[in-house]
Amino acid sequence: MCLLELGMRKPRSAKKRARPVNRLAEVGEVAIRLRVSALEGGGYVATSPDLPGLVAEGRSVTEAVEIAQGLGRKLLESCIEHGDPLPPAFARTRPEPRDFIVPVAIGR
Repeated sequence: MCLLELGMRKPRSAKKRARPVNRLAEVGEVAIRLRVSALEGGGYVATSPDLPGLVAEGRSVTEAVEIAQGLGRKLLESCIEHGDPLPPAFARTRPEPRDFIVPVAIGR
């Protein structure tokens, strides 16, 4: 089980498992939804419906979001390290195509 399921580190077994394929490397980057709420005593807390177990607290919205990004990465690394499945938002094997509009200069 990964940190997402346990809420803590799983003890290492004596046997080493084969390293799982790093599916995050295939995906590259996935946007997750964050819900940031003000705390009564001051500060903010960020949670994510896409990444169960992610709870990050900061003095400002920016700090809570930055902490959430780092914590999200750690949670996913734990799943990969322990060979556990990634949450559905990260389980895609190929990123979806994105459309961009970019300026292109032409000389006259």
